[in-house]
Amino acid sequence: MSSNDTALMEKIVSLCKRRGFVFPASEIYGGISNTYDYGPLGVELLRRVKNAWWNAMVLERSDIVGLDSAIIQNPKTWETSGHVSGFSDPMVDCKKCKARFRADKLDDSRCPERSSKKPTECGGELTEPRAFNLMFKTNIGAAESSSSVAYLRPETAQGIFLNFQNVLNSTRIKPPFGIAQIGKSFRNEITPGNFVFRTREFEQAEMEFFVPPAENDRWYEHWKTERFNWYVGLGIDPAKLRQREHDKDELAHYSTGTNDIEYLYPFGWGELEGVACRTDFDLKRHSEASGVDLRFFDPETKERYFPYVIEPAAGVNRAALTLLIDAFEEQDVEGEVRTVLHFHPQVAPITVGVFPLVKKEGMPEKAAEIERVLRRAHFSTFYDEKAAIGRRYRRQDEIGTPFCVTIDGDTMSQDIVTVRHRDSMKQDKVAVKELEAFLRDAIGSWKRA
Repeated sequence: MSSNDTALMEKIVSLCKRRGFVFPASEIYGGISNTYDYGPLGVELLRRVKNAWWNAMVLERSDIVGLDSAIIQNPKTWETSGHVSGFSDPMVDCKKCKARFRADKLDDSRCPERSSKKPTECGGELTEPRAFNLMFKTNIGAAESSSSVAYLRPETAQGIFLNFQNVLNSTRIKPPFGIAQIGKSFRNEITPGNFVFRTREFEQAEMEFFVPPAENDRWYEHWKTERFNWYVGLGIDPAKLRQREHDKDELAHYSTGTNDIEYLYPFGWGELEGVACRTDFDLKRHSEASGVDLRFFDPETKERYFPYVIEPAAGVNRAALTLLIDAFEEQDVEGEVRTVLHFHPQVAPITVGVFPLVKKEGMPEKAAEIERVLRRAHFSTFYDEKAAIGRRYRRQDEIGTPFCVTIDGDTMSQDIVTVRHRDSMKQDKVAVKELEAFLRDAIGSWKRA
């Protein structure tokens, strides 16, 4: 299976800006390449993705705890981890337009002068590849010097390894256990574009699961399955998901295995999440460099050892983009195009739209009252009384709102509302006093058609 649907990607990008999911950053000043701001709906989508991940990885488990480590760590962190010396991509320059490209991603790149052309297809000649370090440098303190150099973290994982003993001592937890973290990371990448798929500033959701070395393989299989099923559970089409085990020549020198969960994007298969066996490399390196013993002491066996680590690492922004693409559909409804995002209600930016049928007969006041009740019950709501009811439904379809509640004549006479379902467009009559329970049941039983 393959994909190369430029038109679909253009529709997604257009919808994202028009409806307030994603805006080009600094747009009034001409923007800045591969940098984006998330609008009112986009920030809600990101928040719900993060909540869903945190619930699955931390709140619903007794063997994983959370952490929020600093973005700027002691520079020795990155020297020890190998990022300063070895964290680089092969880069080439076009001698004609001066644009830079990743040498290993030329098929995904486009000439900035002719977007329909790949590098060299526009007649430009490329330089020889050279290593390009991805670390963002900064300086600490008032004076800039070699001793003040620091780095913005390129991953959240190292902060977890540095705090391994702190977590052990403060929680009394023991292997097998995990430490989870969501936070910003920064990589000065030469990006191929593809919207927010790969950007220089992004949010990661990573978990380091520490296990006795003998249990490494079992837990590796566990997390491969667990993480794949999480995406399916969020409504992503399993036919567009696959797992790809890395060949030996792709593995980091310290890794015994890495498995990518990949999705079929409009521009082809791409990594959605990686599950990697990092062995005991990181804890050993930091232990040796710092002089602090980062081994775990088992009081029962009297054994002291460096745990092996299984790392599921996901990109929050990439997960949100995947949900947008997978949910997008254009339908022909009575000769008109209906654009709909089939979001799982768990991640939809707006859960319930509330509309008075007309702006009279007390309906707006009753609708506002019901909207307040639902909002206080922790539903994400949107109130709208402008335009014909059909047009209001279409607006909510386009942003993925799973349910719309309409206040009509039956509401005023019998305290009954009309609940319209986004995916099927089916409508149910529900008593106002039963509305909250009805919506919670509909959310809990939702399945992608």
